[in-house]
Amino acid sequence: MAAALLTPQAASAVTCRDLSFEGTSYTVCEVAPASEDLRLFLRGDDGEILGQFTDISRTLDSGQTLAFAMNAGMYHPDRRPVGYYVENGQRETRLLTSASSGNFGLLPNGVFCIRDGRADVIETLRFADTAPGCTYATQSGPMLVIDGALHPRFLPDSTSRHTRNGVGTSADGKRALFAISNTPVTFYQFARLFRDRLNTPNALYFDGRISRLHAPQLNRSDSGFWMGPIVGVVSGN
Repeated sequence: MAAALLTPQAASAVTCRDLSFEGTSYTVCEVAPASEDLRLFLRGDDGEILGQFTDISRTLDSGQTLAFAMNAGMYHPDRRPVGYYVENGQRETRLLTSASSGNFGLLPNGVFCIRDGRADVIETLRFADTAPGCTYATQSGPMLVIDGALHPRFLPDSTSRHTRNGVGTSADGKRALFAISNTPVTFYQFARLFRDRLNTPNALYFDGRISRLHAPQLNRSDSGFWMGPIVGVVSGN
């Protein structure tokens, strides 16, 4: 159902819209990586971590605009990425493959990888084995959907609810769907959005509570906590 809902305009532009799934409101932005300038952002030219959507806009060339953006992975108190991070082909932090505390270490976790003409969510151990050449990459966790299956630790009757955001990708890497819940949801509910409504066989959790979205076409640009890694689409030029 989601393909029919979201795909028609995605080949030429970022498409953002609100939708309801099982009584919960979400905002979903679809990007076609082959035709859009999809990037990750962390530091400015001075080496300092950016942290706000407005900071990214100030780094763009004249005539360019930030058409979409979202926080894209967990970070330390100083806002350095917790896991693997690559920007414009340059690696900042290494891949982490062991279990650890917190949501990031709730294995399996995964990597969002942007490369020539496509974007993919890849489970971390598979990523380590295949070593794809990512122009941009951010590691986060847990995985929401793994090869069409929900993360095995997610419980239908969980009471842990937060505003959450993440990304799912199509099997051919031609569609990247970024979603944020507009009310608090469980991991189980959020994962089912990607599997059962957006039809993405692999999806990755970015974060909760600090989740933020910049979607100018919806007249929305969330303010709040300073962020670490940010994913976005640059338009113009």
